[in-house]
Amino acid sequence: MLLVLLLGVAMLYGTQGSAQKVKPRILVSSDIGGTDPDDFQSMIHLLMYADQFQIEGLVSSPYGAGTKEDFTDIIALYEKDLPQLRKHTTDFPDADSLRALCKQGATSAASFKGFGKATEGSNWIIRSAQREVDQPLWILVWGGLEDVAQALHDAPDIKKRIKVYWIGGPNKKWSVNAYAYIAENHADLWMIEANATYRGWFLDSDSPKYLTNERFYEKYIQEKGAMGRAFRQYYGGILKMGDTPSLVYLLNGNPNKPAGESWGGSFTPIGRSSRRVFERHTTKTDTVAAYDVLEWHFKGPKLDIEQDSSCFIFEISGQKWPGYYLGEGIYGVRYASKRPEVCTYRTSSSIVELNGLTGQFVSITPWPGTSSPDDYCVGRHWYGDRKDRELFINEQQGAMTVAKHRRSFLMDWAKRWAWLKP
Repeated sequence: MLLVLLLGVAMLYGTQGSAQKVKPRILVSSDIGGTDPDDFQSMIHLLMYADQFQIEGLVSSPYGAGTKEDFTDIIALYEKDLPQLRKHTTDFPDADSLRALCKQGATSAASFKGFGKATEGSNWIIRSAQREVDQPLWILVWGGLEDVAQALHDAPDIKKRIKVYWIGGPNKKWSVNAYAYIAENHADLWMIEANATYRGWFLDSDSPKYLTNERFYEKYIQEKGAMGRAFRQYYGGILKMGDTPSLVYLLNGNPNKPAGESWGGSFTPIGRSSRRVFERHTTKTDTVAAYDVLEWHFKGPKLDIEQDSSCFIFEISGQKWPGYYLGEGIYGVRYASKRPEVCTYRTSSSIVELNGLTGQFVSITPWPGTSSPDDYCVGRHWYGDRKDRELFINEQQGAMTVAKHRRSFLMDWAKRWAWLKP
């Protein structure tokens, strides 16, 4: 019995007597290859730290034209650098095992109801979450929530096995219907909703010159290895990587305590996710919070078409969004502003009553906004950006909780780039 106990201690603490960190289980859902190249940078960063995690899935999710092949393109670069990385630790996974984890998720945004049909990606989320292991599966969402929403719809029991860190903000705008479905139907989900905190990764006005977004590549990456040479293809090597805070959240601090200190930010339980439903046109006198779910209902003719059919266009800030038939002559559309701004909208449709409608609204910070009967009541494990004014960077709520650690996480990464030095 004593021998068994001693062996257990040795496995936990190792030969040097220091506790060995249990590697977090992670699944990444990304819009890599979509509208923003920053996910390519984040994917390179992930692979350079792949020895620190149990990677269980790489799901290509909206928004944009990306596919799972965008993952495999970066894995091919990693494969070239793998011998050099393994000189420092043999814990880096082989490239073929990573390729097998690449799954195709939804290729378009969810309709008004917030879910659609199962995908290879959503099924893989379910399969990974249902594994009988002690650790939770951390789902790091770098894009839309469509595949997470689909997985929760198809297998709601996975909620007790997963923890989600979602980079919201612009992704909330693109993925507002999937978000609305989750907030309304799965409010007990363990969720970090980072709408602005993540921006502390690349807001560098207080950084020394050698750590600015423009200089980091020149000083520390310098085309080291295949991944380093490719890095310059994205933003010219200028750091963006807005999704990476979800990963480094698990590298530093206690991830089970979102209110604590972490490279990936500090968060607060929100209790409610603010939402406004308008049965009328809005004007500049209507003030909402940035990142609110905004929903307009318009009256029109009763049509013999299926509910959830797209039948009008809602154009706002130069971008077009589909509006849907909700039944009984009611038509609806959702939107989420990604920043404080004044917005003007206009509708277009072959349906006369829905053509040429206009309106405005004003969004401000902080979020969640003023309490409304329309709010989603979320559980005690739903966290959002800190509202303390001293933690803002300009208009970006909570961003200082990441930016304050900028030197630590970038210099740690710089050490790994040195591993790829010829």
